[in-house]
Amino acid sequence: MDIESVSGNEAALADAVESALRGLGRLEVTRNGDAVVARTMLGRAERIILAGHLDTVPLPTVAGSRGTVPVSWDGKVLYGRGATDMKGGVAVQLAIAATVPEPSKDITFIFYDNEEVAAVKSGLGRLARENRELLDADFGILLEPTNGTVEGGCNGTIRFEATTSGLAAHSARAWMGENAIHKAAPILARLAEYEPATVTVDGLDYRESLNAVKIHGGTAGNVIPDQCVVEINYRFAPDKSPAQAEAHVRELLSGFELVCTDSSAGARPGLNAPAAASFVAAVGREPLPKYGWTDVARLSEMGIPAVNFGPGDPLLAHSDNEHVDADAIRECLAALTRWLG
Repeated sequence: MDIESVSGNEAALADAVESALRGLGRLEVTRNGDAVVARTMLGRAERIILAGHLDTVPLPTVAGSRGTVPVSWDGKVLYGRGATDMKGGVAVQLAIAATVPEPSKDITFIFYDNEEVAAVKSGLGRLARENRELLDADFGILLEPTNGTVEGGCNGTIRFEATTSGLAAHSARAWMGENAIHKAAPILARLAEYEPATVTVDGLDYRESLNAVKIHGGTAGNVIPDQCVVEINYRFAPDKSPAQAEAHVRELLSGFELVCTDSSAGARPGLNAPAAASFVAAVGREPLPKYGWTDVARLSEMGIPAVNFGPGDPLLAHSDNEHVDADAIRECLAALTRWLG
């Protein structure tokens, strides 16, 4: 964690990870940019993926914040950027590689860059395009923070811009114009009245949400605005495709100009895979749904059922007080060691 690795600046950490993995002498190691893939080659009947991203969001700027590099450690709790999201999980990956030399399943360890930024930059996406053969597996585990509970699949996400147009005029003669911000009121009303669904998918209940997340318009304090843009985000259950999610939002906001700006499919829970049942048993907790989008969706898209499982409270991710209990890391390591031992 003392190696700063804000998105786009993962090289030093990738170098350290690569060096540690090559030093074990028993893994096939491949480097692609600032992503590192290491594989056991034991001829096991099953191969599983343990994946985690190396990058973090930028360091906090709040004076006196504990979320800094170097980290703060009191013997029980580790404070610092990436403690939860997700260097605690990466530490577990590295520990498994070092301490479980003869796992019951072949393992592909994936450490990748640029998860916290635009999807087009994703190191996992780049690996899927350029080294797809390295990613073949029967089951995947993404070590995102889940408080040590298996979280199946993830919701999808789609974003829109809803634009209203008016006519600019001096605010002292407002009757000469048309207020575009006022025209956006019905959009906000429909969103405020919308009741999001809870959808059961393969036994897990996924809560959806549909919200205005940003609004902007107007040019000056004495000008009637001639344009207003409302940015909207829909988090949809993995029973829907992005196309179905888009159709749903367009129906709700019919009559308004909508432009889809971004979308990512969700992932079904992944608990139907043969490896999933034994893994859940090793963890010993009832699985939960993942409401946020994670890279299990990328694995699912490749035909690899996958779940989220890692140390730390996801609510602390990106916070200036980001921290993780040492015991939480040890418990995740123990569960994976039981399963793989």
